[in-house]
Amino acid sequence: MLILLSRDGHCSPSPLGEDGSLIPRQILFGNPDKTSVKISPDGSRISYLAPVNGVLNLWVAPVGDPLRARPVTNDTNRGIRSYAWAYNNQLLYLQDRDGDELWRLFKVDLNQSRGEAESLTPKGSLAAIQKVSHNFPDEILVILNERDPRYFDIYRINLKSGNRTLLQENPGFGGFITDDHFQVRLALNLTADGGAEYLVPRNGSWERILRLDSEDYSPYLSGPIGMDKTGRLLYFTDNRERDTAALKALDLDSGRETLLAEDPKADASAVLIHPKDNTIQAVAFTYDRAHWKILDPSIEEDMDRLKEVSDGEMEVVSRSLDDKAWIVSYLRDNGPGHYYYYNRKSEEARFLFTWNRELEDKPLARMHSVIIKSRDGLDLMSYCTLPLESDPDGDGHPNRPLPLVLLVHGGPWLRDNWGYNPVHQWLANRGYAVLSINFRGSTGFGKSFMNAGNLEWGGKMQDDLIDGANWAVAEGIADPDRIAIMGGSYGGYATLAALTMTPEAFACGVDLVGPSNLITFLESVPAYWEPLTGLFRIRIGDNTTEEGRAFLEARSPINHAENVTRPLLIGQGANDPRVRQNESEQIVSSLEKRGTPVTYLVFPDEGHGFARPENNMAFFAVTEAFLAQHLGGEFEPMGSDLQRSSITVPVGAKEVPGLQEALEARDETSAGP
Repeated sequence: MLILLSRDGHCSPSPLGEDGSLIPRQILFGNPDKTSVKISPDGSRISYLAPVNGVLNLWVAPVGDPLRARPVTNDTNRGIRSYAWAYNNQLLYLQDRDGDELWRLFKVDLNQSRGEAESLTPKGSLAAIQKVSHNFPDEILVILNERDPRYFDIYRINLKSGNRTLLQENPGFGGFITDDHFQVRLALNLTADGGAEYLVPRNGSWERILRLDSEDYSPYLSGPIGMDKTGRLLYFTDNRERDTAALKALDLDSGRETLLAEDPKADASAVLIHPKDNTIQAVAFTYDRAHWKILDPSIEEDMDRLKEVSDGEMEVVSRSLDDKAWIVSYLRDNGPGHYYYYNRKSEEARFLFTWNRELEDKPLARMHSVIIKSRDGLDLMSYCTLPLESDPDGDGHPNRPLPLVLLVHGGPWLRDNWGYNPVHQWLANRGYAVLSINFRGSTGFGKSFMNAGNLEWGGKMQDDLIDGANWAVAEGIADPDRIAIMGGSYGGYATLAALTMTPEAFACGVDLVGPSNLITFLESVPAYWEPLTGLFRIRIGDNTTEEGRAFLEARSPINHAENVTRPLLIGQGANDPRVRQNESEQIVSSLEKRGTPVTYLVFPDEGHGFARPENNMAFFAVTEAFLAQHLGGEFEPMGSDLQRSSITVPVGAKEVPGLQEALEARDETSAGP
């Protein structure tokens, strides 16, 4: 039976949704049916990720008959999340071990039987694909930090033999740009003052051609994109002497810069690149919603035609080498996205599938774009989702104030976007209003907005979140006594900061892999983040000076733990290389010593966030019970959602209704007769 827990812990029958039931967590957080759809370079096959015995694997089908799809890998643990086609029609994918982010590269030869993946890179190092090129179908470029864990060298790997040869040793740069001829054309050097330099190889040395100071540079805001087919024209985003990042081209021979596209309100957020010429044909800018600016007239009719095929935000996600076939996706806010196969010659768009059939008939809510004013006058682009039954006229305002969850994005140099969001849908379906705020420091809105977040962790960035919650109360959206804050990574930090620095502002908090001590956080980041340390000192704080350390101590939730009075739930991956487990352990230990209730979830086989659906399911099952207890929303019992998870609860299992019982049931099942 579905139950509702009031804030004092008493149970009462749940007021069910319009259709008499809740959308099961299994549908919202389980594996998609099909995702990451791509077309092979020769246009003969489509590929996608789909489950095999509950684990995401690579599937391939003839382009004309998707029903003949077959799995070509046999991962039985974490699932595959990132892959690419090589130009010899082999498949390449990355996999780490239990969330350690030491990604290894594997190849799959489609002429062999299912599951025979071959590793191309060694254990203990982090690998990524640098370049695939139609000029060298049997080779790829890979970056690898095997020699020095701080820096990535470029290797040329033969896909037939597996032989690896060094192409470019890294003397300390942040990265390289290579062209289709496998030539290194540009190096990005991140400077100690938080800026960056573009360097080109000339006469056996590196010559600087462009300099960005810390105000203009961010790896998430401005930087090189790639080369055209000549290897002499560089595409990059640039906000020097301007606020928003424009798309530009730079001729490496003459030094001439050309402005290609700009938007006064938003940074360039995505590009559409010709599969063979490598020219940029369209660029997207995203303020509230993404809109595309066409640069190449040869695709204008195609783009106009595709806009009429389906509703939602349209994006070309994959193209054949001859550019005759495209895979196109349509993102929606209240339903699963659609995939289409588009034949440019016949002008036919053929529906393939949605990413989750079970969502197609579920009562999903709309996401509303709203602008919230911060107390010092900044426009905070935000997104609000309401329970369906609370907003019958669809105007974005409920018929009565609701319990609200303030959902804080990670990064923090990222942003929230419009579209289908499973956490928004889950919470709205349980009776909560959900609000996501692009607080200062978020990317996409120009450098002034991003730089307004410098040294404001726990300061004005936190004020923006409080201002958003107050806005929701003033608009009649939120019940002021029933507001939770929840987030992962930086969002987890913001949760801890809220409960320690503004202890009366929220009814409860949920922190997933959030740092609690900014000094230990900065001193334990992965070695391969070494080039970014100058930027961190500018944006977070300087842990190398006495004054800087005092500032970071003041902004660290661990040093205000005595203020916590509201319930707190913490989730942590034991193998997290970015926010180490010690970040959660510190604040849990501090709260325990003070006798402050806290529930601490640890997942031994996860890292920075959770990859295994079983662990996601367990985390959200516990979170749902926790929120229902303290906000009074609807509650789907944990049932068997912990059965296949690695979840452990070192502290506070009895603080969450049903958690202790679910753990005991899981352990009894595991023990057997």
